[in-house]
Amino acid sequence: MDTPNARPKCATDQDRLVGERIHVLRKSKGLTQTELGRAIGVTFQQVQKYENGMNRVGASRLSDIARVLEVRVSSFYDGDEGEGEDRAEVFDFLRTHGAIDLLRAFSEIEDDQTRRDVLAIVRGVARLKQAQDA
Repeated sequence: MDTPNARPKCATDQDRLVGERIHVLRKSKGLTQTELGRAIGVTFQQVQKYENGMNRVGASRLSDIARVLEVRVSSFYDGDEGEGEDRAEVFDFLRTHGAIDLLRAFSEIEDDQTRRDVLAIVRGVARLKQAQDA
């Protein structure tokens, strides 16, 4: 029975945002799609569809994902009063290819001076690239 105001269940920009954040948070935990899927009771293909924003994630499933990734459900959404902008910027950085791997490797460096040296190298490379592009 169709209702006059019924809309087809299409993925929205919000669904895609949630999917991107699932992807980033999963990668930051070092989990594969298969491992996350197994932990929440779905296939890796379903996790892939969530991450690509092709399928909506139901509330209970999102709660399961948050539990496995050890984050709050609100981590998948933009916050209020400025927090959302900061969080969105962090997720934009983390979507950069290799960012999570770089962060993970950087966090394993225990020596403070070595961390500062690595940061100086990365900043130097970034400045060189900007100068070449100018």
